[in-house]
Amino acid sequence: MAWARAKLTGMRPAELLDRLRAELTAALAPPVCLACRTSLTDAHAQLCVSCRRALPWLAEPRCAGCGLPGACGNRCPAHAAAFERAWAPLAHDGPARALVSALKFRGALPVAQLMAAQVAVSVPRALLTGAVLVPVPLHPSRRRARGFDQAALIATALGARTGLPVVGCLRRGGQPTRQLGADRAGRRAAAERQILAVRGPAPAYALLVDDVHTTGATFDACARALRTAGARRVAVVAYARTLPR
Repeated sequence: MAWARAKLTGMRPAELLDRLRAELTAALAPPVCLACRTSLTDAHAQLCVSCRRALPWLAEPRCAGCGLPGACGNRCPAHAAAFERAWAPLAHDGPARALVSALKFRGALPVAQLMAAQVAVSVPRALLTGAVLVPVPLHPSRRRARGFDQAALIATALGARTGLPVVGCLRRGGQPTRQLGADRAGRRAAAERQILAVRGPAPAYALLVDDVHTTGATFDACARALRTAGARRVAVVAYARTLPR
């Protein structure tokens, strides 16, 4: 019967099986929007219509250094950073902020696939050319407590979509530091206290991947470690960019 239905619909049997499985799962446990958790009528949707429309896509042009909208000039917060360029598709606000929270704090792992898809469709191609994706590492104690590393999940999903290799060569040590809610000076001090080491040779062109670009302090610390280990170029891609208030 499934084979006959597949022939009628033009779908391959494996695709039909996936669709039937999704419909059965939706019947037993109705899907919800990954951002606002309202019920979805489409078993294959990940965001409700309202959240899709409210995604805060960042407008062009951007500062080539820090990724903020507009031209920063001499005021660029990344003017002395060890990475050469930063980019993110969305502002860390509204549904994008809710998605980051869902992944980090609710363990909604499918969010990583959605984030990677939204990055992949809009990232400047020049940023990807010749790159090796390097996830920004969690402190080991945080990874054990959380059960996963969100940057590694996003990088793996992005690698699958772009064909770029993923190398988890960065390691974080020292005492874990809390950065949530810290200002720029606090985040930079926390990043400087972290011990970042590169295991094995660093990629010639490392594209750092993380969920949120806030002050850039952690990205800068990672970039400096990679350059010390031999990387000639380091750039940054994040899912969301915190905007100045």
